[in-house]
Amino acid sequence: MDFRIKQKDHGRLVRDFLRSVGVSAALSAKLKRREEGILLNGSRVTVRAVLQAGDVLTLAIEDDAPSEKLLPLSVEPDILRETAHYLVVNKPPFMPTHPSHGHFTDTLANALVYALGNGDTAFRPRFINRLDRNTSGAVLVARHALSAAVLSRAMAEGAIRKGYLALVKGHVAAGATVQTGIRRREESIIFRETCAMDEGDPALTVMTPLCCSDAVSLVKLEPKTGRTHQLRVHMAHIGHPILGDELYGEADAHMERHALHAAFLSFPDPVTGEETIIHAPLPEDMAAVLQNAFGEEGSLLAKAAFC
Repeated sequence: MDFRIKQKDHGRLVRDFLRSVGVSAALSAKLKRREEGILLNGSRVTVRAVLQAGDVLTLAIEDDAPSEKLLPLSVEPDILRETAHYLVVNKPPFMPTHPSHGHFTDTLANALVYALGNGDTAFRPRFINRLDRNTSGAVLVARHALSAAVLSRAMAEGAIRKGYLALVKGHVAAGATVQTGIRRREESIIFRETCAMDEGDPALTVMTPLCCSDAVSLVKLEPKTGRTHQLRVHMAHIGHPILGDELYGEADAHMERHALHAAFLSFPDPVTGEETIIHAPLPEDMAAVLQNAFGEEGSLLAKAAFC
C-alpha cells in the first residue's frame, strides 16, 4: 500500500505518520520485521526516518499467507462493492458469517477465500460486522490489517451506521425508540431477554413502520448499539416479533427463517475517510412475502427506506 506524502506531513517521523493513518502497534511491529515491510521511495527504512513532501511510503500490509484454517467453499459470494482495502458482501440467509461449532466449511468466510484467494494471492477475511446465520444482508470485510484497524475503530466510535428491514407480526401503529437492558437468560447460552438498564447491557433501537396490515408490517430498524439478537429481542419486547423467528416468536408458514435483512451500511472509507453508502437488495424470500402482503407499494417503500 502506497502513501504519497503531502506537505502537511513534511518533516514527520515515519512512526508518527503510521500512527496518524491508523497503524496499530502490533501491525507496526510486524511491518518492521518484514524485509520490505516499510519502504521509503523504494528503500527499506526504520520508523525513525524523516518524511518529505512528495515521498512515497510503501507498507507491505498484504497477507503473506492464507489462513490454513479456512477451506475454500465453491460458492460465488454476492459482492456489492470491492476495493483494494475492503469489500461489502450481500450475505444470503442460512449461511453463517464465519466458522463456529458445526460450521467449519460452509460459511461466508469460506466462500470469500474461494472467490478472492488463489495461488498467488493470500486472503484472510476480517469481518467488521457480523450477521446471524439466518439474517441476510450487507457485511463489511477488511482486506488487510490496516483497513481492519481503521474500520474497527470507526465501529467502536459509532461512525458506522447500520439499517435493517424486517417483516414483523401484526400492525405496528407508530414508530418507537426501544431502550432496554439486554442480558443472557439464566442457564441459556443463546437466548437473550430484556431487563432493566442497570441489570444488563444497554440497548437502543429506533423502529419506523413503512407499511402495515393487521397481519404483518414492514419496519425499518436502526440499532444504535450492537447487542446479541438486539433487534429480534426488541421487536418481541414490543409485541411484534419478527416473522419466522422461532426463538423469540413462532414459526411462520411463509418464512423458513426470521425475516430480517441488513439493507443499509454507511462507513468512512478506510483510506480517504469519505462516507461510503451501500444498499443490499431484499432476498427473494422476504421480497415474496412483501409483494404478497402489500404489492408494488411495499417493494417501492423497501427500496426507498434508506435513500
